[in-house]
Amino acid sequence: MWQSYSNGLLIAAGLIIALGAQNAFVLAQSLRREHHLPVAMLCILCDAILVSVGVFGLAAILAQSPVLLAVARWGGAAFLLWYGAQALLRACRPQALEQTSTNSSRSLRTVMLSALAVTLLNPHVYLDTVLLIGSLGAQQSMPAAYVLGAASASAIWFLALSIGAASLAPWLARPATWRIIDLCVALMMFSISWQLITGEGLK
Repeated sequence: MWQSYSNGLLIAAGLIIALGAQNAFVLAQSLRREHHLPVAMLCILCDAILVSVGVFGLAAILAQSPVLLAVARWGGAAFLLWYGAQALLRACRPQALEQTSTNSSRSLRTVMLSALAVTLLNPHVYLDTVLLIGSLGAQQSMPAAYVLGAASASAIWFLALSIGAASLAPWLARPATWRIIDLCVALMMFSISWQLITGEGLK
C-alpha cells in the first residue's frame, strides 16, 4: 500500500509542481487574495477526479481517441490565447493594476468558472494527469492507494501555493510587481497556446 501511495505522491508532485497555466492562475488569485482558497480546493478536486478516472480506465480511452484530443487541443489553445490577452491588457493599464489590490473584485462564480476553464481546457492536464499519471497508476499493485498519493501531492502543493502567495501579497501588491507578474502570465499562456497550435504540446 505505502509503495503505491508513495509512487503516486512522487509522480504527481513532479508533474503538478511544474509551472503551467493552472499554477499561474492559482498564483495570481492568491496574490490578489481573490477567492484563492476555493480556487485551490477546486484544483485539488479536479486533479483527484482526473487521476481517478485515468487510473480506472479513461487513460486507455483517450489514448485511442484522436477526436477528443483534438477538441481539447484547439479549445485549450483558444482559451489560453484569450486569457493571455487579458493578462497583457492588465499589465498595460494602470487602473487594472489598482483593481488587483482589492479583495474579491470579481464574484466567486466568475473566478471558479475561470479556474475550471484553465484546468479543463488545457490539454496538458489530460496528457499529464489522465494519460501519464493514470496509466502509471493502473499498473500499481494498489491503484486506490496510488490515487490517494497523487491527490495528496495535489493538496499539499495547491494549499501551500495558495496560502504562501496570499501571505506575501502585502509585499507584492505594488503596480510594478503586478505588471511583471501579468506579463509573465501572458507570455506563459501564449507560449503554451503556440505549442498546442503547432502540435509541440501534444508530442
